[in-house]
Amino acid sequence: MSPTPIDLESSVRAALAKVIDPELRRPITEIGMVKNVTVGHDGSVHVEVYLTTSACPKKTEITDSVSRAVSDVPGTGAVNVTLDVMNDEQRAELRKQLRGDSREPVIPFAQPGSLTRVYAVASGKGGVGKSSVTVNLAAAMAARGLSVGLLDADIYGHSVPRMMGTTDRPTQVDSMILPPVAHDVRVISIAMFTQGNTPVVWRGPMLHRALQQFLADVYWGDLDVLLLDLPPGTGDIAISVSQLIPGAEILVVTTPQMAAAEVAERAGAIALQTRQRIVGVVENMAGLVLPDGSTMQIFGEGGGLKVAENLSRAVGADVPLLGQVPLDPALVSAGDSGTPLVLSDPDSAAAKQLRSIADALSSRKRGLAGMSLGLDPAGR
Repeated sequence: MSPTPIDLESSVRAALAKVIDPELRRPITEIGMVKNVTVGHDGSVHVEVYLTTSACPKKTEITDSVSRAVSDVPGTGAVNVTLDVMNDEQRAELRKQLRGDSREPVIPFAQPGSLTRVYAVASGKGGVGKSSVTVNLAAAMAARGLSVGLLDADIYGHSVPRMMGTTDRPTQVDSMILPPVAHDVRVISIAMFTQGNTPVVWRGPMLHRALQQFLADVYWGDLDVLLLDLPPGTGDIAISVSQLIPGAEILVVTTPQMAAAEVAERAGAIALQTRQRIVGVVENMAGLVLPDGSTMQIFGEGGGLKVAENLSRAVGADVPLLGQVPLDPALVSAGDSGTPLVLSDPDSAAAKQLRSIADALSSRKRGLAGMSLGLDPAGR
């Protein structure tokens, strides 16, 4: 016996509740995107869907997802999906539903009740693979089921979009920015707002404002982890992060080379002034494994451990060496291709180390360990 049009409509709406908007990551029924469902006596179904904007970059993906979901409902005949666009009032209502009715956008990660772990990935100098480490940690955390955001805070040297394989532009809904999603990670970067490879030529106050907008105006959703890829050194952005998100924890990336380690130590020691917690140290490019199984220490040895030990003494708490990522040409090619190594070659030695670091950061509990308390340890 074929279902009645009323029963079929109910089943179709239940199926639509399982369709997730690719940008907002919420069911389309929950955020008012289903305009109407019409069921004919022959089982044909016409679904009208609201897009947030006429230029929505995911309109084809949404149409296909709705078509598949409805077609899978037993008893349906021909399925037709048409698109409409929300008006200004509907977009304003959607923003209120997602972000609340606050007149001024707030930074959710700076609020006392925030449960999002925020890791600011820092390095003393460029060329140590900080961005490669960051994108792989983000992808690894998302692959283990966490809700992850990635903010490319390296305004001058942005590289995250290429490494994450996305060329999508953010969508604006009312005064809210929806970040593109790549490998199940919400990603935002200044590169998404510039044309081609145009350089960003800004002074400090503009950098601060850009970072503030990325944190407050972007709809990040309910994140478990937010990673910030900081520019090298201890300049404006590092200071702005400490002001805008005081609870952010610093993850220091270095190479085994002692000269690089000394510079990385300075980047980590900024926590002494900002009263932030140092979550640990990652040593990247920690030797090249040769075909005979031996390891060539191209950049020397011991830099990561030296940084961890010196920072532990400086803050008066244990700052662990979280992992040593071996030098692997595949890590470079994976970044260029837009698929992080932890996804493209998860069984490689470098990917295993990166996943191990991601697991350690994902399972950490909150506490005071590693946070500078402004006290001078005895004997300093």
